[in-house]
Amino acid sequence: MTDNSSIRRIRIFDTTLRDGEQSPGCSMNLQEKLEVARRLELLRADIIEAGFPVSSPGDMESVKAIAGIIRNSTVAGLCRCLEKDIDAGREALAHAVNPRIHVFLATSPIHMEYKLKMTPDQVVEQAAASVKYARKFCSDVEFSAEDASRSDPDFLCRVFADAIAAGAGTVNIPDTVGYAMPEEFGALVRYVKEHTPGIEKAAISVHVHNDLGLAVANSMAAVAAGVDQIECTVNGIGERAGNASLEEIVMALRVRKDYWHTDTRIDAGQIYTVSRLVSQVTGVKVQPNKAIVGDNAFAHEAGIHQHGVLANRATYEIMTPESVGIPRNRMVLGKHSGRHAFDERLKELGFELDAKTLDEIFAQFKILADKKKVVSDRDIEALVMGVSASVPETWQLNRWVVNCGSSLRSTSTIQLRHRDSSYHEQVSVGDGPIDAAFKAINRIIGKEPVLETYKLDAVTDGEDAQGETIVKITWEERHWNGRGVSTDVVESSIKAYLSAINAMEWEFSAGMVKPKDALQAESR
Repeated sequence: MTDNSSIRRIRIFDTTLRDGEQSPGCSMNLQEKLEVARRLELLRADIIEAGFPVSSPGDMESVKAIAGIIRNSTVAGLCRCLEKDIDAGREALAHAVNPRIHVFLATSPIHMEYKLKMTPDQVVEQAAASVKYARKFCSDVEFSAEDASRSDPDFLCRVFADAIAAGAGTVNIPDTVGYAMPEEFGALVRYVKEHTPGIEKAAISVHVHNDLGLAVANSMAAVAAGVDQIECTVNGIGERAGNASLEEIVMALRVRKDYWHTDTRIDAGQIYTVSRLVSQVTGVKVQPNKAIVGDNAFAHEAGIHQHGVLANRATYEIMTPESVGIPRNRMVLGKHSGRHAFDERLKELGFELDAKTLDEIFAQFKILADKKKVVSDRDIEALVMGVSASVPETWQLNRWVVNCGSSLRSTSTIQLRHRDSSYHEQVSVGDGPIDAAFKAINRIIGKEPVLETYKLDAVTDGEDAQGETIVKITWEERHWNGRGVSTDVVESSIKAYLSAINAMEWEFSAGMVKPKDALQAESR
């Protein structure tokens, strides 16, 4: 039995909205980022890294917006060790209750020589100067030594010592390219702890990538070596092969508390819901055999396993589905269900919605319930995501018609309603009904974005399942994701395409991105 008085608490630094969102195909619009941030706060993440403010007007606006709504978690903004970056971070975090400026500079020989073109002495000087500058505006400053796992350990200790002396409250040891082995990485953490002057004044963090599939293993080795903070992402999304997976780390510490004698403040009952949300807004599906949150994580097919679980779940389940918030239907919802039952189910699924949003979702639920005998939890999640994380609609779908068959070319008629209340209709032909519909929409909006990704999946099983379509479009070297859900796959595809179009139109109209010709004019 574990003595809770001896439990050491590890801080969880979630970088889903920064490092996770940087991974190919994982971009989110502002409303989606806000919804994810709210969920991470409910999850009780200690620190939420909201973005890289200087990188784009969109990132600046999203960090500002997130900093303005989060009250119970620290909000961090990432900055290079440059004054202009730190100034952007200060501006973005101005209204945060608990702000953190997170500065980084590479320390490995290959990065210093080929990327930074700086000497080791220059790196030490710039790291310390940047921390000192950031401390003028924020009492909570974290310094990261990019590519630390390929850095000289003594030089790493020297950089950290000067950063701490300049005011860094946290120093981070990243395995930026996923190069380290667990024993090796644990040894590096111990070396830093034992050889860095002033290390007792700062928390030690690690940030590990998964290029060799060892991100979680390396993070756990760092826990054994005595780190105070782990940086990770929901579902393990991130650059290249991803980051350390938040849910795997949290549950490894929770389930084997007897071994680690550590824990986090994470509300594990929120894990499944936030995992589903991140999957939906990024369009990146969770693999079925993914630990903790995959569809097969608590599935048992082998007869001997089924027999054991029926006799005692602990025979083959070291944690329960409920412990990570995987829902079990306790109430059947259908067309005869009332508002109260629907509201209670939303709360059980972890959704806290304002009255206006709830009214809109309940109306859509009633429409869906007329088409399906039973509305599942996954259906409800899909409805909520379709409303709560959507951007303002420049274009609304009013009606659509498609004609197709083996002996005629597909045609589509689309009528859209513009936000100025005008109606626009176009007809187009294409290679199939969906292609024809997309081309008709392009005619209406006067743009021809490239369809980079198209994915169609079923929200639930059965012949009356809703189709969920995920698309990614590109226009002027920018990318937008869109998502649509309907019991008709053509309609779900049209909704997804319009969702991406609306995200694009909104960002341009809000000035968060600018057309290429405008940028070229500015540069001249």
